Order: sequence, then C-alpha cells, then structure tokens
Amino acid sequence: MRSLRVFISVLTVLAFSALPVSPGEAAPGGAPEVLRVVSFNMHAGIGADGELDLERVAEVVLRSRADVVGLQEVDVHFSARSDYVDQATRLAELTGMQAFFAPIYDLDPEPGHSQRRRFGVAVLSRYPIVATTNHELTRNSTVGPPGSPTPMPGFAEAVVSVRGRHVRVYSTHLDYRADPAVRRTQVAETVRVLDSDPPHARQVLLGDLNAEPTAPELGPLFERVRDAWGTRKGGFTYPAPRPVKRIDYVTFAGPVQVEDARVPRSPASDHLPVLARLLLDPG
Repeated sequence: MRSLRVFISVLTVLAFSALPVSPGEAAPGGAPEVLRVVSFNMHAGIGADGELDLERVAEVVLRSRADVVGLQEVDVHFSARSDYVDQATRLAELTGMQAFFAPIYDLDPEPGHSQRRRFGVAVLSRYPIVATTNHELTRNSTVGPPGSPTPMPGFAEAVVSVRGRHVRVYSTHLDYRADPAVRRTQVAETVRVLDSDPPHARQVLLGDLNAEPTAPELGPLFERVRDAWGTRKGGFTYPAPRPVKRIDYVTFAGPVQVEDARVPRSPASDHLPVLARLLLDPG
C-alpha cells in the first residue's frame, strides 16, 4: 500500500509539472498577467482511499503553484469525520494563502463541543482578498428533514487584487440530484449574480457543477462564461480513481483568456482538481 501511495504521489507531481509555471514576476506594462487557478471539491479532506488527510489537500494546492483556489465541501468544526478541524483556516496556514470561507450550513454545536458546525465552500488566494460576499442560491437542504428548495448561502465571491487588477473569484457547488430542476434554478441565479458585477469585470467561476458540459441546465451558464477546458475531449474529474464524468470546472468571463488547462491526478479527494493557467488582459 505504501509503495502504491508513493507511486501515485509521483504521478501527481508529474501531472502538475506539465502545466507551465507562472514566473511569479509582475507582467511588463501592457502585458497580460498570468493567474494559475484551481477548482477542487476536496470532500472534507477524505481521499479516494477513505482516509482523512488534510495535508494531502494542501499538497494539491502547493504542487499546483496556484494563485487562486476554489474549494468545495469544506468542513469547519463540522463533525468527527474531519476531526472538528477548521479546514479553511488550517489550509490557509498550510499553504500560506488567505482564505474566505462561505458556509452553506451553520449549525449548533454537537453535545460536548462549543464551536458551531459549518460546511460550505472557500476561496484561497496568494493575492490580497479585498472584498467578500456569501451569495445565496436556491438549495434543497441535505441537513435535517426534507423540505422544499429555499434560498441558502454558500456561493462565495472574493475580489482578489492581482497587482492592482481586480478579479472576482467565485466558488460554487450546485445540486447533485439527478433531477436538474434545482440546478436549473441555481444556474439562473448564478448568471444574475455575475450580471450584477460592473461591466467588463474579470470573473473566474470555479466549482463542482454536478453536471457534464452538455447538460441542458448548464446551457445558460456557458452562454455567460467560457469553459477553460474548451471543446477538447476528456478532462474527467469524477470519481477520482477512474474518472468518467467532467463535473468540475474552471470558467471565466471578461478581459480574461485561457492559456492551458489540466486535470492532475491526486488521491486527496473523491474528485480530481482542475488546474488552468489564465491570462488577465490589461485594462
């Protein structure tokens, strides 16, 4: 088992290394700024092997050399499954990045614990986060008794200052059910949020959309944003050991271009991350 994990780790390093590394220097005047971004459903730090290991999630971020990361399924003092750790804060410590956590659920502490149980999405950034918003989307709660879909938080927006160029970074997690009705509503709400930004804003939407690119309910979203993977085949992200679906995305809008995108192998979650190299146009 140990030799298998070492082998997988070597593959992970090679996969991440395939994407050109941002030089970490300011772009010359008038030149596009490079931004390396990752979208990753981290499954509360529970890997494809069923083991909790938050350090492996941090390794994904560090090996990708990401400037910005959108995370989904993040626990903050949530339960024994993640050892009641504040995963957003701990990942910020492990990676040296700033973190914005946007809870979907904010629940009373469990008996014997004093901290509130929260679960949601997050944004990590190497650049300063200058503003944040936790937007609402219509959701069918997975906590408590079944009910009708209702507006709930957990759609993160972080305005990141990339050497003076502001980028609005979103992290989202859409409904997982086979019935697309709630996702269709969430897509319409997402487009409205994006449309409320200033004209020509740089926007990067990262997330687990729980639907493949050809799903009809995603159509209005892809009319509004561009998919970093483009029209290429492959890019499968789920399930991690033998992925057959592309449900995790890096998308963008405004004066932004894509240079390349990859889906590196990693055992850190039941999903694979998506890594893209974006270019921020001047202006």
